[in-house]
Amino acid sequence: MKTTAFTAIHEDLGARMVDFAGFKMPIEYTGIKDEHTNVREKLGVFDVSHMGEFWVKGPKAFKLVQRITTNDVAALYDGKVQYSCMPNGKGGIVDDLLVYRFDEETYMLVVNGANVEKDWNWVTKNAEELGLQVGKEVYNASDEISLLAVQGPLALKAMQKITEQNIMDMEFYTVQKVNIAGIKDAILSTTGYTGAGGCEIYVSNEDGPKLWKAVMEAGEEFGIKPAGLAARDTLRLEMGFALYGNDIDETTSPIEGALSWITKFVEGNDFIDREYLEKQKAEKPEKRLKPFILDDKGIPRKGYKIEDGDGNEIGEVTSGTMSPSTGQAIGLGYVKNGFWKSDTEIYIRIRKKAVKAHITKLPFYKG
Repeated sequence: MKTTAFTAIHEDLGARMVDFAGFKMPIEYTGIKDEHTNVREKLGVFDVSHMGEFWVKGPKAFKLVQRITTNDVAALYDGKVQYSCMPNGKGGIVDDLLVYRFDEETYMLVVNGANVEKDWNWVTKNAEELGLQVGKEVYNASDEISLLAVQGPLALKAMQKITEQNIMDMEFYTVQKVNIAGIKDAILSTTGYTGAGGCEIYVSNEDGPKLWKAVMEAGEEFGIKPAGLAARDTLRLEMGFALYGNDIDETTSPIEGALSWITKFVEGNDFIDREYLEKQKAEKPEKRLKPFILDDKGIPRKGYKIEDGDGNEIGEVTSGTMSPSTGQAIGLGYVKNGFWKSDTEIYIRIRKKAVKAHITKLPFYKG
């Protein structure tokens, strides 16, 4: 297993460590509910150094990023971040990702840790077809970067104490280079996977431990605690954020995966699979990822069947949990056309029992 710049720190703090995306990562410290609630109400820090970072630079950078992602890169401006996904040429999704624009010839793509190698192969294949130089104009920096997600309503307030530039006025999904904790040219973005506000901070591996120490000291008066990947999962699910490998994958399209909002059929956005996806959106797919809440007791889990009132199978659960913030059993799943409207009654097959549930709207947690 790979380690991060923070692995020894997690172990010293008594975190329960697991293999995640080939990395030795903390799954929890003090308990999922405690960590989850602390992020929602105060602030927590996550080690997400397993994520991948690719630089795309030069005169053809825009053309490549526009080609391989479904969102409209032309809508970006310097310092803006965009959520997007990469279609695979067969109607499915290579990965979902963040696109950072630093200037018109400099972009950073942040991809899921489990997909770094696959994504890199896909990006370089398309880069070579457009004549970009791999290793120079397209560069994989994943093994050089440490990443902390400081999340929660008090996160920016705490981080402002150790940052030279003003970050309190940064808009959601923007980025700037900052001097933080004495580390020059760190990348700080108002992004995250929790729906609780906050930021993500990218530094070189050698500066990782220094950053962790400063973050924990700055956050102490606000009640900061380290949080593990289990709390990250419950936080993202309360917002309805898709998890690659569960809710979306190579076999699901952005239209089916409820990602139409990042699939922009605007003039000049000639991305891979555009024609196929435009047709699918117009004709409506046979299934779509929908959020649901259980009305009876039980917890939905990935792979559980979804049924109608007559016991006919109409879909499958992709993510499910007991929501720490709402006290409800919530989930996402692919459901057949005809059962998509809010408040539609469905049933989750939990072992031998059909447990009543209903389709709802996102987010589950409204704050």
